[in-house]
Amino acid sequence: MQSSYSTLTLAYEGPIAFVTLNRPDKRNAISYELIDELLRVLAAVNDSDASILILTGAGKAFCSGMDLDNLRAITSRSEQENLADSQAMAKMFRTLYEFPKVTIAAVNGPAIAGGCGLATLCDFTLASSEAKFGYTEVRIGFIPAIVSAFLIRQVGEKQARDLLLTGRIIGAEEAYRLGLATEMVPAEHLLQRARVLAADLLQNSPASLLATKRLLSNYSVAPLNGQLDAAVQENARIRTTDDFREGVSSFLEKRKPNWVR
Repeated sequence: MQSSYSTLTLAYEGPIAFVTLNRPDKRNAISYELIDELLRVLAAVNDSDASILILTGAGKAFCSGMDLDNLRAITSRSEQENLADSQAMAKMFRTLYEFPKVTIAAVNGPAIAGGCGLATLCDFTLASSEAKFGYTEVRIGFIPAIVSAFLIRQVGEKQARDLLLTGRIIGAEEAYRLGLATEMVPAEHLLQRARVLAADLLQNSPASLLATKRLLSNYSVAPLNGQLDAAVQENARIRTTDDFREGVSSFLEKRKPNWVR
């Protein structure tokens, strides 16, 4: 059984749901439409008989972050529109993080900024030899606000500060060492390994998997509520700054930003 969307595809292989970000010409960048469709596809998988969700990207990238057209439009959006955008992004990340069924990210290529969030918020993150990870927002006057609430839980405060403040891009080996990736996989074996992992998980009690995920999610509900509220506000606020406008312009014009110190 297979269903198609505009920005992604959903296909079922028995109890496994495959969600593929499907904008290869845009390096699977996150657009407003993709956020909406990913939320809808997660709801569809949750309502289905599938027990495992595998998330991957079409083409050479997993997800390159925010769509350039959307990025260009942000500078002219109103305060309320920016707040609504930030809330939608937070909802997408949190829905994936708290998804009731087991999730596996098969990271086939670069996972940058918001794309890095999608890759690392799954229960398991399989990094191919072609994978790259990075929270590059500070390079363009933006802020990795929403993903920071999750990242600090995964790698600890000191490592999170390093990744978020430098904006550096790391390979699969370092991602594995830091705990962002569960394991490294040769590129040609990535989806095969994801299927094997899913098959192993399917040997476990379905009720136990659901209960364990529910328990783990409940541990972080209260702190996440406050942290994400603050992150959404910061995400919306930074969009109104001169640094953000200069960062976006320089990025789109492929030049170095001229920061005012």
